[in-house]
Amino acid sequence: MRERLAGWRLDRRAWLVGLLGVCVITVIMVVAWFTPALAVRAVQIEGLTGVSEQAVRDQLRIPEGTSMLRMDTTAMARRVAGIPKVHTARVQRKFPSTIKVTVTERIPVLYFDGPDGAHLVDGEAIEFAVEAAAIGVPKLVTDHPGGSDPATAAAVAVLRILPPALVAQVGEVVARSISDISLNLSDGRTVVWGGTNDAERKAQVVLPLLTQEGTVFDVSSPNLVTVK
Repeated sequence: MRERLAGWRLDRRAWLVGLLGVCVITVIMVVAWFTPALAVRAVQIEGLTGVSEQAVRDQLRIPEGTSMLRMDTTAMARRVAGIPKVHTARVQRKFPSTIKVTVTERIPVLYFDGPDGAHLVDGEAIEFAVEAAAIGVPKLVTDHPGGSDPATAAAVAVLRILPPALVAQVGEVVARSISDISLNLSDGRTVVWGGTNDAERKAQVVLPLLTQEGTVFDVSSPNLVTVK
């Protein structure tokens, strides 16, 4: 009988301890969720070069005094990624009171001239800014440049497959059509690339071909290259 009574007392004590623990956790969660105890006090932004910090903060839209637990970081990241110069954005909570934002900006691979200035195009053929192009970004020459233009997309695809040593020499990409693309190098030489077909084979033969004397290097048919 005494053993049964002692066991009942232990079970009751364990139950009370468990109930107390649940109550404490509930109180902590309520305080954290509904009060400013875990409010954002700092914003850490990384990866910015061409995008202003204020532009990112404006898109975060952090409500003053709102708990970190109630922040929709997915929606915040989506808004930041909506900035034209931003390629991707990630928003994380760093407890107790910091929001961390990691931004990857779009990098121009081409630009084309328009009435309002130079239009920058990234590696996904997305036109994302109108501003002066950085030194070394090739100029695109085509009839209807833009993000929805097939010739623009083909020119970007060609640049993506080029060896880095050749990309550094390209001053101008002339895309007369998706199958008629040429690269004007900064030293005056021209590489006739053709279309986007056989791209890997063309990339393999173009640099050895450029070691030869000549001004026009045709790799449009990579199994029958010519030099003029």
